[in-house]
Amino acid sequence: MAPECDFCNGPGGAILWQNDLCRVVRVDDPDYPAFCRVILGRHVREMTELPEAERAELMAVVFAVEEVMRATMRPDKMNLASLGNMTPHVHWHVIARYRDDRHFPGPVWAAPQRDPAVPAERRARAEALGAALRARLGLPPSAPVGGLPPSAPVGGLPPSAPVGGAAP
Repeated sequence: MAPECDFCNGPGGAILWQNDLCRVVRVDDPDYPAFCRVILGRHVREMTELPEAERAELMAVVFAVEEVMRATMRPDKMNLASLGNMTPHVHWHVIARYRDDRHFPGPVWAAPQRDPAVPAERRARAEALGAALRARLGLPPSAPVGGLPPSAPVGGLPPSAPVGGAAP
């Protein structure tokens, strides 16, 4: 834990799902109701500092979030980014993008291209992300947030499974 790190000192958003490795949070951004972060549960600055198995497990969660977001939100494009310049703690941004969103086609932190106008139906679909994500990652949609036991599968693979998907 790093005392000055925002992600060590707080969740980084509303927790949708978590396990012993990471958590998925929904970012409170009125322009982007489907903006999530996948945040490593301990302070590590770079992906390559993680053991290979943890890198694979973290990316399985990132890809599951993207998959759920695509199915739930039906965006024009998905953005995945891991920067860490402002908060040097391993985390991934997973953002559903639309041709009519405030910054499209630029990144969400660029100068706005138009006035914000998020359709109500898009906000309503975003409310379903947590249940859909918990179902995809192995919890019933109505399960309380709090995560999986350490031995629970992530992305359909047991934690010890190699990247290829075959169990040892």
